[in-house]
Amino acid sequence: METIQAENYEHHIRNAINTIVDSDFDKTLGELNAIHSITIDGNSVEVYLQLVPPLQWIAPTIDHACCEAVLSVSQELKPTVFVREKEVHRTGSKSVLPSVKNLIAIASGKGGVGKSTIAANIAAALAMKGASVGLLDADIYGPSAPTMFDLAGAQLEAEKLPDGRIIGQPNERYGVKVASIGFVMQRDQAAILRGPMLAGYFNTLVEQINWGKLDFLVFDLPPGTGDIQLTLTQRVPLTGAVIVTTPQEISLSDVRRSISMFARVNVEILGIVENMSYFTPPELPDKKYYIFGKGGGQVVADENNVPLLGEVPITLGTREGGDEGLPVVLNPEEFSQGEILRNITARLASQIRLANFRSGEQPVIQISL
Repeated sequence: METIQAENYEHHIRNAINTIVDSDFDKTLGELNAIHSITIDGNSVEVYLQLVPPLQWIAPTIDHACCEAVLSVSQELKPTVFVREKEVHRTGSKSVLPSVKNLIAIASGKGGVGKSTIAANIAAALAMKGASVGLLDADIYGPSAPTMFDLAGAQLEAEKLPDGRIIGQPNERYGVKVASIGFVMQRDQAAILRGPMLAGYFNTLVEQINWGKLDFLVFDLPPGTGDIQLTLTQRVPLTGAVIVTTPQEISLSDVRRSISMFARVNVEILGIVENMSYFTPPELPDKKYYIFGKGGGQVVADENNVPLLGEVPITLGTREGGDEGLPVVLNPEEFSQGEILRNITARLASQIRLANFRSGEQPVIQISL
């Protein structure tokens, strides 16, 4: 084996690191121009990388691979890897939620498919990875986030700023900042609202909540393709949307309409989540009963060339977690169900990175008047 002189370490380290593959893009770090700098001081090697966010899932893998690459040059070296996020170009208004990096809509074509359960668990799973996360419960007619996050009865605290604006403070549970119309309504009060009022309430939740700096803001939308969905896509520069469905055809036809709506307003579909996919009795762990049909989520994903992020079975623990205010991803006694939802969240994070990567490749057009 060729002996490498100390003065050539940086060259060989750079070459070794440049061959590492970023699995989300199937591109090498060299192709991604990811190396910002390499600093060598004696045996200490510091590698500085810039990667497309979010990084909570990919960073440990890249860190390990880079350390191995440095040690392949010399076992005497002591590597340290620093990974920071590349800036992502956001389409749409930069004045709306400027301190939020990724804005994700969780939508469904019809009610009763478990959309809010999926939204709550995705938000909790993101927070479990150390991300700063907010959940905006935009389901004006049926706000469920207060119950699902054990915040029933909580109020939305507000303060008046010197300029006269009123700013609300989201409640926080399990590392997730939560804002919901349920915090300003009586628990059993019906939301009897017309279209303009719906948009007004939604805009209040978006613009008059002090979210602070967030890695992710998850929007739990009402079912369908109505005023809230249109207001969201017009006002908020979404990173993309996740569509929740159940396997049966009656749900899939509504999903197709949702996908069509998002396509018309140029919002990328990040993936499909099929909920209530099957039921496995605790006493028969090897059996799967497809109560609502089988494979519908995959069919609609294939039709629209979007990924199926995962299939979520029906479990008693998921229902109990929603009712008792503990998302199932946080319940160690429901590890298998939680792991399914954590894996779905990891796949979603990969799709968000791809969306951010594509956004970075698009030219920014500036018009001078």
